Amino acid sequence: MIPERSVARYSMSGCEVGERTRARPIGDGPQGQPVGASSLHVLQFLAAALRAKAVVEIGTGSGESARWLLRGMVPDGVLTSIDADPANHRTARAALREEGIAPARTRLINGRAVEMLPRFTEGGYDLVSVGVASTDYPDYLELGARLLRPGGVIVFAGVQLGEHDHRSALAAAIRALVKAVQDDEGLVPVTLPTGPGLLAVAKR
Repeated sequence: MIPERSVARYSMSGCEVGERTRARPIGDGPQGQPVGASSLHVLQFLAAALRAKAVVEIGTGSGESARWLLRGMVPDGVLTSIDADPANHRTARAALREEGIAPARTRLINGRAVEMLPRFTEGGYDLVSVGVASTDYPDYLELGARLLRPGGVIVFAGVQLGEHDHRSALAAAIRALVKAVQDDEGLVPVTLPTGPGLLAVAKR
């Protein structure tokens, strides 16, 4: 069980709170930290621990989180990244090309995740990474958990809010997310006070 208060005691480390149309990537963390100290390290660890071959990322951003996910995935793994802003995909493509990542290992989809995810294969993914702060959090849980194989994980970044945010639409979405996780016996959650705050949920 996740005490609901546990997701409301940390600041969001630079994430702007906004409506779903203003959701922005928050997974790109600072470099030069000790091993395992950033949310990016956690993403790489999860991808490696799951021996992930198929991963979905919600919120492409600059492509930094995609690079870390791909580093943890098996060599022939494919990352599907969804973002509503085509400019983010252009930036990410350049970053991934600079990293030397083969184009065949990534699939960048332009659009809203809540509209794209229902088209994906049920039970066909090892890991879903939600890297945006959005009022769509509860929808991402429902749609993302459907995509996971047994033992797969969905991870949410930015689920820890300061007290001044407790009445915002985003805070309400986080409370709804936490309640949905608590009410589903098929899910096993853990909260990690790393970076902007992570909630990882495994599917039994």
